[in-house]
Amino acid sequence: MTAAQAPAASSQPGRRHGWRALRHSLRHSLRHSLQWRLVALFLALALGTTLVFVAGTREVFSTGWRELVRPLVADYIDRLAAEVGDPPDLARAQALAQRLPVSVAVQGPRLQWASRPSRRDGPHDPAWRALLTRHTADGHELRFGLDAWRWADERPRWFGGLTLAALLALTGAAYLTVHRLFRPLNDIRAGARRYEAGDFSQPIPKRRRDELGELADQVNAMAGGLQRMLEGQRGLLLAISHELRSPLTRARLNTELLDDSPERQALLRDLAQMRDLIAGLLEGERLTGGRATLHCEPTDLNRLVRELVDAQFAGQAVTLDLDPAVPALMLDPARVQLLVRNLLDNALRHGADAARPPVLSTRVDADALTLTVRDHGPGVEAAQLARLAEPFYRPDAARTRDRGGVGLGLYLCRLVARSHGGRLDLRRAEPGLAASAVLPLAAVAVATRPD
Repeated sequence: MTAAQAPAASSQPGRRHGWRALRHSLRHSLRHSLQWRLVALFLALALGTTLVFVAGTREVFSTGWRELVRPLVADYIDRLAAEVGDPPDLARAQALAQRLPVSVAVQGPRLQWASRPSRRDGPHDPAWRALLTRHTADGHELRFGLDAWRWADERPRWFGGLTLAALLALTGAAYLTVHRLFRPLNDIRAGARRYEAGDFSQPIPKRRRDELGELADQVNAMAGGLQRMLEGQRGLLLAISHELRSPLTRARLNTELLDDSPERQALLRDLAQMRDLIAGLLEGERLTGGRATLHCEPTDLNRLVRELVDAQFAGQAVTLDLDPAVPALMLDPARVQLLVRNLLDNALRHGADAARPPVLSTRVDADALTLTVRDHGPGVEAAQLARLAEPFYRPDAARTRDRGGVGLGLYLCRLVARSHGGRLDLRRAEPGLAASAVLPLAAVAVATRPD
């Protein structure tokens, strides 16, 4: 294979892959897009209507209409034959073919002439061929027909392209019309996604006063009811949490006055767990307010991580892999410390028996900062990853309160990442679990002013 052939050969699989991707995209659009399916239905109806009309018209012309036209055609052919003359006059035949869109052919012992190249004139039906043929007294045969060649030569060559362009324009107009009709459905879908994410600040706009407009009103009403129910639940949870703080504090003070014993230590652990539970619930409710609840300032994330590990995880094996290219970011230091602390607590708790310590790493690329904590413990099943960040969810016996925690750590980490405009990703590291907080740089970049 030459050097010129190699690129061509290598490009063929790419073209085949491109065609397969295009066919897959069209198939997906037809299956999942109601707009495209309606446009295809309109085109199918137009094509079917055209075929039925053409077939019906052809059937009409092939039966009764043919019999109705036959005497008129016979009379007209008689007049044309009389104008050519008997015996046939060549000058008259030429003038007739020049003046009218008909073909004339004369075959006989004295004159043989045709107004167009020799070919079998007229229809294939013998009866109609006989209708278009006349014989003179001196033995000449006159055959008449439509001069279709002249029309084919004189018709505009751009007629086919214009017809195709008109069909494409009609298809585009049909799609735009359907898209406009279904625009409220797109608004309802976007609104449902906002409501699913807990954002009730923007209702679904009502663009029309038809069934789709009524559907938008009903979805907005449902969302309003859900919002009121959630706010009532949050208010009740906050009130209960606040009310529990005072008796919990008194119970802890009274327990501290007891003599040292295993029962006293167990009671203090339970009270501490209840305190952490209440603190986690209150913090979770505050973080549901999004970015408005944060106190952001320019923060050196790598420095914050080192100080936290030195202060709260001294003497514990934690491997740091920090990217020096991480810039200063607009973060809430207290909430980011909460995120890092919970991720490290989770990794140390569930990777305590592993041969390798947890690894905390930071990475920055063109559009996002990623902070990852990975343990080397037993990990979790793939089907349980989606629920790990739910409050109080415990996938198995290995992750219970006997190992510490109140079941809110990853839930709070997800809220912290989301309030900063990012997300929390959980994946199986095999062995272990890797939890990554991904923060878009566009959401946490430090604003700079020109000099």
